[in-house]
Amino acid sequence: MRLLDVQGLGVRFGGLVALDRVDLGVDEGETLGMIGPNGSGKTTFFNALTGLYAPAAGSVRFAGRDLVGLEAHRIARLGIARTFQASRLCLGLSVFDNILIGMHARRTTSLLDAVVRRGRLLAEMREGVERAAHLLALFNRELPGRGFERVGQLPQIDRRRVEICRALASRPRLLLLDEPSAGMNPEETAELMRDLGVVREELPGLSMIVIEHDMFVIEGVSQRVVALNYGRKIAEGPFAVVAAHAEVREAYLGRESARA
Repeated sequence: MRLLDVQGLGVRFGGLVALDRVDLGVDEGETLGMIGPNGSGKTTFFNALTGLYAPAAGSVRFAGRDLVGLEAHRIARLGIARTFQASRLCLGLSVFDNILIGMHARRTTSLLDAVVRRGRLLAEMREGVERAAHLLALFNRELPGRGFERVGQLPQIDRRRVEICRALASRPRLLLLDEPSAGMNPEETAELMRDLGVVREELPGLSMIVIEHDMFVIEGVSQRVVALNYGRKIAEGPFAVVAAHAEVREAYLGRESARA
C-alpha cells in the first residue's frame, strides 16, 4: 500500500531551482535509497517533505493526507521522523535524555498536566526510558547499560545509533536517514547496515528513505533506488539498473568516463 506519494515537487530559492518536478512514491514497509552528487537536491527533498522548506509546486500526500503547508511539528506528529547529515545530538545530555527528546512529537502531557498531574508525567517518563532501552537494544545489547552516560562519551557509530533511536522514539511510519554512514570506517559501515536490517525485521511496517553516497550501503539496504541530479529525478528502479543508467554514470563520473 502506498504510504508516501509525491507528485511534481518543486522547490525554488529565488531564481535557483533546487527541485524540479520530482515524482516519488514509497510503499508501507519499503526502504528506498536516494543517491546523487552533492547539490543534487537530496537533502532539499527531505526538507520539503518535513516542512522546513515550502514547496513552490507539486503535492505531497502521506497516508492520504496533504502535507503541503503544514508546519514541521504537525508533520512529525503525523508520523515522519528524520536524522540529519550533521549530528544534532546534545552531547552533554545522557543517551536516554537525547532519545526522550525524540518522543516530544507524540507526548500527550501538557505543561498544566506536568504541574497538576505529576503521576501522569512520571508514568510517561518511565515508559519513555523503557522504549529508549528497547530501541537501543535493537542496535547493541550493551547500549541500554550506557543509557545514563553522556552521549559525548560514545564512539561515532554509537552516537549515530542514538540519533536513529531518537528518530524512532516517536513511533514514525516513515523514517528519513540523511547520510547515516558519514564519517564511518568500513567496519562501522558494515555494522550500520546490519543495524538497519534489524530495524526492518523488528519494525516491518516502517518505511525508510535513505540518502547515501556509499553505494555499498545503498545496495545493501534498499529495495528500490532513486537518483537525483540538478534537482531532477534521472533514474529509478533496482540498484543494478540505476547504477548502470547512463545519466547516473555521467553524474558521478563525467560524460567522457561514463562513455568509456
